[in-house]
Amino acid sequence: MKDILNQAYGYIFEEALIDEILKVATYKEFKADDYLIEIGDYIKTMPLLLNGAIKILREDENGDELLLYFLERGDTCAMTLTCCMGQSKSRIRAIAETNGALLMIPVEKMEDWLTKYKTWRNFVFDSYNVRLMEMLEAIDTLAFMNLDERLYKYLTDKAKVIGDTEIHNTHQEIAYEMHTSRVVISRLLKALEIQGKIKLHRNKIEILEF
Repeated sequence: MKDILNQAYGYIFEEALIDEILKVATYKEFKADDYLIEIGDYIKTMPLLLNGAIKILREDENGDELLLYFLERGDTCAMTLTCCMGQSKSRIRAIAETNGALLMIPVEKMEDWLTKYKTWRNFVFDSYNVRLMEMLEAIDTLAFMNLDERLYKYLTDKAKVIGDTEIHNTHQEIAYEMHTSRVVISRLLKALEIQGKIKLHRNKIEILEF
């Protein structure tokens, strides 16, 4: 386990912190499409992603979802940090995009390590900054991009996160995450195929250009 943790976080944390993490953390494996955090949950642990990918979504009052950002190996979730520190309910939903594994850190250790380890403090602050930039990018995408541009960005971002140029999502699943209709997504995907950017197959979408 120490080797796996070092691969994901050894370049960030000193060995003493790595050893403490191994003593107190709970190891958890997950499979694609598992619900890891639900809206309204009280969060008492902070995740450190060892491998795999997780998507973070928000939900509106009608129950429709909007993708905010992805988490990859070496990441944590700033929204989870906020809920842990403030002892408030989760306002996001976390769903596994791929199979993977993570370590869950008890909230009391999060607070202790902020003063004990400079590398942990820097990691927490950097995580807030990265997630804030990603959420601002999501807002910019909604405000300034046409839907076809948003769709292509969604596809290429997902391909980079999963490390594969083949996207195994239905048109309906994409529409749900992009807060639009399946008919619109199908039409735009066909247009992207005509432009030579993607290739549509029966059960997958292949990215041809980045």
